[in-house]
Formats: sequence, C-alpha cells, structure tokens
Amino acid sequence: MIFVAATSSFSYIPPWPKNGRRPHSREFVTLNRVSNQRESGFLSITQDDRRTCELFNLSKRLVPYDDAWNWQKDIVREKRTFIERKEESPDTLIVLQHHPVYTLGTGSSVGYLNFDVEDAPYEVYRTERGGEVTYHGPGQLIMYPIINLRNHKMDLHWYLRALEEVAIRVLSSTFSIEASRVDGLTGVWVGDQKLAAIGIKVSQWITYHGLALNVTTDLKPFDWIVPCGIRNRKVGSIKGLLEEVRLCNGSVDGDVHHFDDSQLIDITSKSLIREFSEVFQLKIVMKQYPI
Repeated sequence: MIFVAATSSFSYIPPWPKNGRRPHSREFVTLNRVSNQRESGFLSITQDDRRTCELFNLSKRLVPYDDAWNWQKDIVREKRTFIERKEESPDTLIVLQHHPVYTLGTGSSVGYLNFDVEDAPYEVYRTERGGEVTYHGPGQLIMYPIINLRNHKMDLHWYLRALEEVAIRVLSSTFSIEASRVDGLTGVWVGDQKLAAIGIKVSQWITYHGLALNVTTDLKPFDWIVPCGIRNRKVGSIKGLLEEVRLCNGSVDGDVHHFDDSQLIDITSKSLIREFSEVFQLKIVMKQYPI
C-alpha cells in the first residue's frame, strides 16, 4: 500500500540549464569564500548580522516518516501565516533519522519499485516532493530545511546547488572525501556512488523536504528499488567509503579515520549543521523538539 498526502500538489525540480554550465564543486567553494561574492549569491556576513534559524536536532532518534512529514507541513503553514501578516519568522532546520521507509516524489513511477506495493518490505509514501523513489532508514541523516527563500535567493537552481554544497563540504572537511556533482543529476557523488539524495518541495518560496546523507546506512534496502530512477550507478555511504580506504591501506590504524556507528552519526550531524549554517549564512539557535 502506498500512503499519500491529504492534498496533492506538484513540485517541479528544473534541470540544469542546457545553455548554462553547472559549477564544479571547487569552483562553487571558491565563489562562496572569496570576498566579492555577490555574483554567486553567497555573501559572508558576521554572526550578529545573520538571520536566525531554529534547529531541531533529533539526529540520534528514529522518527516515523509520517510524523516528520506532518510536522514539516505544520511549520510551512505557520510560516505562510507570518508572511500573510507581513511578519518576520526565523528559518527552521530539522535533522533526524527515520525508521525504514520508501518515499516517492509526486511524479515517481512505481516501475522503479522491485516489489509488489501490496506486499512491500516497508511502508511506502507518495509525497509532494520532486524526484523519484528513495529509501530512508537508520544510519541515514535527513536534513529538512524549512526556509523562506525570499530572505535568501528566489532561485530553485541556487537552492539545489546550495544543498549539494552542504553535503560536499561535510564530506571534504570532516572525512577528507572528495565528492562532486554529476551533470544532469541532482545529488552528491563519490565516483559512481551516490551518497546524498535531494528532493524538495517549494510552496510560495518556502522550502520543505530536503537532503538525505548515507552515513552508516544499511544499503541492502536500496536493492528493492531503482534509487532516484538511476539504473547505472550505485548508492554508497560514508562508512562504506572509509572501510574501503582502510582495506586499501591494509590496516585499521594510521591516518585513516576510524569511528564506530554512533560516533559517525554524531560527527556527521554536527558537521551538517555547521556547514548548513555557513552555506546559508544563518545563526543557529537550538530548540526543543515537539515530537
């Protein structure tokens, strides 16, 4: 059985312009860090001058998908009310993990499911986000930014590239993993392995849904689907890549990072929050979670 939203809406994630050039990750970082940043859309400002972003950090918890989904929609409705009243409201960031679940975007094809939806291994949800089918589960960190793009940049291409940049920086700064973008595809890659998937919904320039980064994720559930509708590439994880490096070196010691699963989740979640703050130039304020 596929669970669906109470109201249906269409989310379009536009492709990279055919006449444009997708920036290489190194170019993106350089543009973001030089003093003259107006052309890239990322201005470096002091902490005191940054807008506030409320953080709900549930990174150590498994949250049912429908609970988090409904929570996001409640926050979106609240922000719309503030906009209608012409009042300011802070941005919001939710970081968490989910119980095992498959989710499909608005236009996703059930042909990418390698099982009968009436006898699915896990719950299946059709959502209003863009993108194809993916898997969420323990060991995968989910980042749900619910932000008003009117206060950033009203450009969906910019927003998608910014989410990719957050993950690319996390992999580089924390694990010395060189990740990149792939022309024509949304997400973050290391070689032919996709480590971060992105699917968004933007309503009246308010974002929700977001980014999923595989940290210690069991990758077997991805075998039951065609992840993101891409048949010729693999899904990877931070843990898997670090293990590959250790095996190549023939030792678990030396210069290669070695963490247990809980440490990897903790380190990665802190890095995600830090890099999100820097890319979007937001001042993070911790909040107690309501669910």
